[in-house]
Amino acid sequence: MKNGYSENQARNIIALGTKIKGDLDSDGDFRIEGSLVGTVRAKGKIVIGETGNVEGEIYCQNADISGTVKAKLEAGELTTLRATSKFSGDITTKKISIEPGALFSGSCQMAALATKTENRPNFATQSGKEKSKGQPA
Repeated sequence: MKNGYSENQARNIIALGTKIKGDLDSDGDFRIEGSLVGTVRAKGKIVIGETGNVEGEIYCQNADISGTVKAKLEAGELTTLRATSKFSGDITTKKISIEPGALFSGSCQMAALATKTENRPNFATQSGKEKSKGQPA
């Protein structure tokens, strides 16, 4: 433990007025109030503040966006687009929350729904004509 935080709880901030071009990797959380062009990977939460601007790719466990983002975003759990957010790009996430006023242009794939096909009914085998022996209806 350093400074009261374990390594996976480290908090990183890119402050207003800071501009970064390149890739960032973190075992903790990231808060971006400045500008980033590149790829950011965090094992924790990424927060894009109202003054934050990201262009590139984002990989994280949770994303909370209030600023401007033009990116491919992959979040393992929850993505939140706040009322002040402007998001353009593709989102892959388990859960998404979009507040009224948020601007979203792109596509969203709910990863948990896409992978859990075993719970969906197979409508092709539901009609009596297409059932085969030994297959559950």
